[in-house]
Amino acid sequence: MIDVHELSLRTGFEIELLAPAGSDRQVLAAELAARAGGRVERSFHTDSEPSAVPGVGVFRHLSPAFDVVDAAGRPVARLVDDITIAADLAGHPGGAGHRGWYRVLSDDARLLRLVERYADPGASMAAVLEPVAALFGIAAEVLPAATRLNDERGATIAIALPLPAGRERPCEIVTPPIASGHTAALEALLGPARELGFTVPHEAAVHLHVDGAPFREVPAFANVVRLFAHWREVLWEAFGTNPACRRLAPLPDDLVELVDRPWEDDSARTGWERLRQAARSTGVTKYADVNLTQLLSDRPVRDTLEVRILPGAEHAHAIVSRAAVVEALLRRCRDPEPLPLPGATAARDPLDALDTLVAVRR
Repeated sequence: MIDVHELSLRTGFEIELLAPAGSDRQVLAAELAARAGGRVERSFHTDSEPSAVPGVGVFRHLSPAFDVVDAAGRPVARLVDDITIAADLAGHPGGAGHRGWYRVLSDDARLLRLVERYADPGASMAAVLEPVAALFGIAAEVLPAATRLNDERGATIAIALPLPAGRERPCEIVTPPIASGHTAALEALLGPARELGFTVPHEAAVHLHVDGAPFREVPAFANVVRLFAHWREVLWEAFGTNPACRRLAPLPDDLVELVDRPWEDDSARTGWERLRQAARSTGVTKYADVNLTQLLSDRPVRDTLEVRILPGAEHAHAIVSRAAVVEALLRRCRDPEPLPLPGATAARDPLDALDTLVAVRR
């Protein structure tokens, strides 16, 4: 059987939790910092959501985030919002603007990156856009329930609005890459969370990030696509993927067909480059069972392969046990032998089917 107790790959985790009513992710950040003898640094977290404004497809926003570092300044964890966590916030008794928190919204990703670069995440809502206003030689308009920054022709650059009621409660714990002692490292984060009453929300998931470099080769990349495409039903059954989890999807059919074409590589890696360019045109997005976008990017923001189908959990052992199965499968993907299709009975005994898949080339 696959060893479900230890991990050997350098792995980063994203673990979605929910603070109890009346609490928030900053409370957990302060507790983690105190236990590490470190401190909490306020920052912004970038996310996006569909827009209700006609003609605007997506609003991108910055929300309050908290970076925990230890006494030596090394990262412990980053605590951020996750807008997919919503069901548990229905009927939230509190009002908007918890602790004076706010979001900065823009319909232009470039302008929002400019705001993030120059704005102080610790500033008040009334003052947060002042440094950006100075760049444009204009003044921000401070309203009773918003701060708006328009350019000299009236086009909106960004607007700050009170954080919607309850949005302080979602708490995604983002770890730095962990090279060893994964269970202990995660329990040092999750133990305090449980003690403070944090729970697993309805839509929760756990995401794994592993180094992307080994999968920038034709055989390994093709096998990852085969694994998450052909074995999707088996994987969901084996891991108990949360059906309420949002932003999951199968890989594009065009990509699945693409990897089975001949892509002979050579010393110049022209096969991989041709496959990479072709794969980028198939509609690959990060919001799939496996996020391959950083493998295909010319300038990856985070140089990882991200597995997104693990269910939410509040205990380290449960997370590491599932992560060990993922690790074994990804090691199998690096074998140049193409992954086979699952057998007819694989969905009835998915763990055994996955163990057999790994053992064939072990």
